[in-house]
Amino acid sequence: MPADTIMQQLAQFAVDTKWEALPPAISHETKLLLMDTIGCALAALATDKGKMNLALAKRYGGPPEASIIGTNDKTSLPTAAMVNGELMFALDFTAMIAGGNEPSYVIPAILAMAESTGASGKDLVIATAIGLEISSRIARAVLRQVIDPSEAQPPLPLKLRRSGNAYSNFGAAAGAGRLLKLNREKMSHALGIAGHLCKVLTHGRYGSAGHRWSAKYGVPGWQSTGAITAALYAEMGYTGDLTQLDDAENGFWYFAGYQGWRPEKITADLGKTWLYNYRMHYKPYPCCSLFHGALDCFYEILEKNVLKPEEIEKIYIFGRVGMDHPLYGNREIKSISDAQFNPRYIFSVAAHRVTVGVEWVDAATMTNPEILRFMDKVTFEEYRKPAGKGPANASRCDVIARGKTFTSEKEFSWGTVGTPAAIKDDELIEKFRHNAARVLSKTQTERAVQAFIKLEEIENISKLMKEVTLNKG
Repeated sequence: MPADTIMQQLAQFAVDTKWEALPPAISHETKLLLMDTIGCALAALATDKGKMNLALAKRYGGPPEASIIGTNDKTSLPTAAMVNGELMFALDFTAMIAGGNEPSYVIPAILAMAESTGASGKDLVIATAIGLEISSRIARAVLRQVIDPSEAQPPLPLKLRRSGNAYSNFGAAAGAGRLLKLNREKMSHALGIAGHLCKVLTHGRYGSAGHRWSAKYGVPGWQSTGAITAALYAEMGYTGDLTQLDDAENGFWYFAGYQGWRPEKITADLGKTWLYNYRMHYKPYPCCSLFHGALDCFYEILEKNVLKPEEIEKIYIFGRVGMDHPLYGNREIKSISDAQFNPRYIFSVAAHRVTVGVEWVDAATMTNPEILRFMDKVTFEEYRKPAGKGPANASRCDVIARGKTFTSEKEFSWGTVGTPAAIKDDELIEKFRHNAARVLSKTQTERAVQAFIKLEEIENISKLMKEVTLNKG
């Protein structure tokens, strides 16, 4: 008998999907995404935010069920998911899916549960793919991502926008429940509970307040504890709200605070068509993705013309926001969050050829007087092509130097899946190597790379976790 509610259909998908049903491109993409996301967590250990979360893990304690990435510490399932989620999120370096930071919200709970249950590499890959697919489909239902341009809505004024990754909790709980081997009924209830254990929509508040606190526009680690709790509760027999995705009036979209609801987007061709990697953007730079396209343009100008910082008179960035935006127009550089959302700083760091990675937010970089002075040369404005003239998020950069104006324009940001700007596997591997460099030895890093590449061959995920924990020489 076919499932009745949307929740039950998602549960059926989460429970019944077999390894053989994963398209090779999706299983490959999922392995790369796990490598990229865990690498970002390794790099974040060097930051103040990373150190705070390690301290909090020790304070929370708990039974040794799952590892904190990059350390020899094991702690309880919810604590591992929470801390790993914050490490993944800290550098703003993880991939963008459905317009948001899904990997930081979906993967932590699944990774912790995989280790706790002794799951295999195949188990981890399929649970992660299922979680991301469910998350991205609900993202489309709340209008977070639009595939069909005809369905695009006019942007609301900044102060009226309500957005955030509350919907990701369904995917995280689905993946965790899959690893617990929940049946369809219990999986349905895990999803029903997860919808009530998600964060409020603080994304718009972060954008409009003009101040860049370290919690940014959400705390994915905290929400991950809700996904873990939902799966464990359901396993024990807790029941959840199974109709919240069907209720067009007072359902999830309404009580979570989203501004629209198209539930038909959730189950259309579910299990037949995989959508989570549509225009997924792997981040080559540790900063807000709105400026990645313009950074591509700027680096192209720098490299082609071998420009030195002192030769540059002015940089004009044309991207998706302007200088009057309260979040991006704030010049303050006091924390890594300030650095990640400050285009003046980002382009100044790039102009000075600071190595791309955690180096961008090292204390020595953020206080370098030459970099801070150079920020006065950077200006930016919103840039959108007319309809039918190319992608709406096209980017451009003009640089005035040596008495000339150098210009570059890009339709897609480097790292965008399914476009000519897609990142290569070898480039993602190099990104992982660099992110791991301060924590793992070169030998261990190479073992980790091989473990990710051949993840489906690993019998127990604990083998992978051993390769991404503290340097063993």
